Amino acid sequence: MSAPGAPRVLIVYYTYSEQARRVSEALTTTLEAEGCDVTEAAIELTDDRYVQRFATFPMRHAILDVLRMLPAQLRRAKGEIKVPEAASSGVYDLVIVGSPTWWLTTCLPIRSYLESPEARAVLSGSRIASYVVCRRYWGNNQKTVKRLGTKAGGSWVDGVHFAYEGGQVKSLLSLVSYLDSGENRPRYHGVNIPPTNLQPSFQDATATFARELLASIQTPAS
Repeated sequence: MSAPGAPRVLIVYYTYSEQARRVSEALTTTLEAEGCDVTEAAIELTDDRYVQRFATFPMRHAILDVLRMLPAQLRRAKGEIKVPEAASSGVYDLVIVGSPTWWLTTCLPIRSYLESPEARAVLSGSRIASYVVCRRYWGNNQKTVKRLGTKAGGSWVDGVHFAYEGGQVKSLLSLVSYLDSGENRPRYHGVNIPPTNLQPSFQDATATFARELLASIQTPAS
């Protein structure tokens, strides 16, 4: 149980492959150990136009399902989502937004949340931070979270990113292989590939980030 007056932290995220959830749980472990009152809230994608692509894991048609999200991501589309009550109202000292990168930018479910009335209700007047879980590209994703979060009334603190192993081509092959099979395989269509998903060092990096965020919210805002 958190002590009365403990910093209240909300971690709101979307995940399909469970990597963003792993970061959220690691953040919670550290922040609770430091005396924070932490709530985790996972956004659910419910839009009929997209939901069937993410209905099962692994994907039925990984390459096609990934490509089919490209038009929506290019036009920065929004969609129907289910927002947990904790991410719809309440007063928090810090809100941490976890967003996977889809096609170079913030994933559709998190963008939909950040532009919603529910997000404005909790972000207005709160400090905000973000973490990005991505194959390779994180910068535009984090900038978008910062822009939309501050537009909703939040005060930006900091962000962190967690990228997967491999260069441009092999990291893509590794991710598609994982989405297609649900496991890390050493080869994909005859090509040697590195493991995908979070690297073991993410635990230490997450703990460091959590402590830095806690120090920042204990400092009066400028």
